[in-house]
Amino acid sequence: MPQRRPEEVALRALRAADRSRAELDARLERQGIDEAERRETLDSLERLGYLDDERTAALRAERLADRGYGDAYIRADLERRGLPSEGALAALEPETERASRFTSRGPGWLARRGFASEGW
Repeated sequence: MPQRRPEEVALRALRAADRSRAELDARLERQGIDEAERRETLDSLERLGYLDDERTAALRAERLADRGYGDAYIRADLERRGLPSEGALAALEPETERASRFTSRGPGWLARRGFASEGW
């Protein structure tokens, strides 16, 4: 079976979900694509606007915040994916305001969702 081109592998992954550069790089590496070709492919996808870690981080952080997660959880999730966390977190509604919507669930629930214990 012929090996797929790195662009095909990356675009297929991006069609399924937003991915970070690090996630796509790892996927291409698992496909046996050498480092220089991976870098060239990822650089090209960034230039074309298909790959944008800042945008992906902001969208991911917003989705997690909307689902009731606190800053610690969101930061860990973004960093695990190789995404920049500080700008994405700074763009969110303050954590204390988000937490206030969920106080009825109790402090244990909030703590498990990555909320800091101050302010609720």
